[in-house]
Amino acid sequence: MSSPALARVVELVVHRGTQRVLDGVSETLCQGEVVAIMGENGSGKTTLIEAFAGLLPLRSGDVIWAENGNSIVVRDSQGRRNQPPSMGLTLQKGGVCGDETVMERISVSLSVAGIEHSDDQIMELLSLWGLEHRANDRLAHLSGGLRRRVAILGGLAPAALSNSPLVVLLDEPSEGLDDSAKDILRSWIRSLSSRNHAILMATHDKDISSSADRVLTIRDGSIEEQIGKSLGEICDLPQSGERGNQAPVSSLVKWSVKMEVRNPIETVGRVTPALVAILLSYALLSGQDFQLQDSRLHASLILAPAFIAAVSSPALVQRLSESDCGRWWNAVAGPIARPALSITGASILLPIPITYLSWAVLSGTFNGGEYEDVAIWLWIPALALMDLAIAATALHLLVSDLSRSSSAPAPLILIVLVWPFLELTDALSSIMDNGMSWSLSIHDPVVSCIVASLISALVWLAAVMIPDY
Repeated sequence: MSSPALARVVELVVHRGTQRVLDGVSETLCQGEVVAIMGENGSGKTTLIEAFAGLLPLRSGDVIWAENGNSIVVRDSQGRRNQPPSMGLTLQKGGVCGDETVMERISVSLSVAGIEHSDDQIMELLSLWGLEHRANDRLAHLSGGLRRRVAILGGLAPAALSNSPLVVLLDEPSEGLDDSAKDILRSWIRSLSSRNHAILMATHDKDISSSADRVLTIRDGSIEEQIGKSLGEICDLPQSGERGNQAPVSSLVKWSVKMEVRNPIETVGRVTPALVAILLSYALLSGQDFQLQDSRLHASLILAPAFIAAVSSPALVQRLSESDCGRWWNAVAGPIARPALSITGASILLPIPITYLSWAVLSGTFNGGEYEDVAIWLWIPALALMDLAIAATALHLLVSDLSRSSSAPAPLILIVLVWPFLELTDALSSIMDNGMSWSLSIHDPVVSCIVASLISALVWLAAVMIPDY
């Protein structure tokens, strides 16, 4: 009797650009099975790994995983996509961020998969791979070989500590590893197989492929199958632990916040152009009577710095583009990745303080005078700028996920957010001229702010939904 299937692809057709890389491919990955994918460069090895992970749009076919006896459509050709079950994943470029420490990378891989763990267990894993002395070092400070060890261990760790079968996807796992690390990898592959975990790996390395039960060779979009040698010694692995519920969103939020606190380039990168905008506006109005100027002009100048901070490219985009870190999160978190990242990467804390700073500098009446009441209600349009910031971040993430993101006109796409900015300008201008009003008539400040938030919400919804459909 064959082992239960953990993941399968059915009649898969995948294009890379205009080229059909996989043509009607169907494969099943069963418990305890090690499958190696081989072929020439560009034959489709990575494509098959990423298709199993649900990362690629499909021209035809389905990607189906099994969990607790239920079938989950991870991705299909109709655009449907669901979060895959817990898995281990190492992409060809690693999928790691240089600001992470070694210990954090392993902890994140386990947390996303819902694997309960302790620091002692992580240190045990690191010691088996000769990494315990670098546990608190950032990945950016490691050599290429050690960084690759961390990426491979991050893919294997969820299976090593799981008491139930998992799928592990490895893309070129031996690339960049020395001979001792390759020996560890081979023994871990067979040991995880003995615990009923399923491993699918793309490789050029015949020594690594010799540990496989089956070898798939891709030629011209089709697959030829051979029986593997199943070579490799069984080694002692850490004792497996309990599995809880997957927590990709909470793990992603914690990771994003921790990276920014450690290296606050996000805050600095957004505050700097906002301060420049305030100073330029101050220079423009210097020597003029603020109260005699057009209120709409000043409302736009007061809100412009916060708007600039909101639409600036977030540092999160650069972090996610490093070593395919964003693609790793996209795979393990599924379709919830971009909505969550658009919120964690947005400058939701900056619009209110920047708006009040701009008001204080430009009005000169922050502590009293005719416009004293304006300062009391200034937070209302500034609050709506938070929604605009989330929509802008979603647009940046949308562009960064394109196959040629550097050639995409991201600034032109952001022009759509000028509309909600103009609505907020109207709201602040009305507050300055007539005071705060809570009626719901057209052009009332509250109505203008609500309209701005709704427009931003629609832009956000389009940005996070369109790519999958």
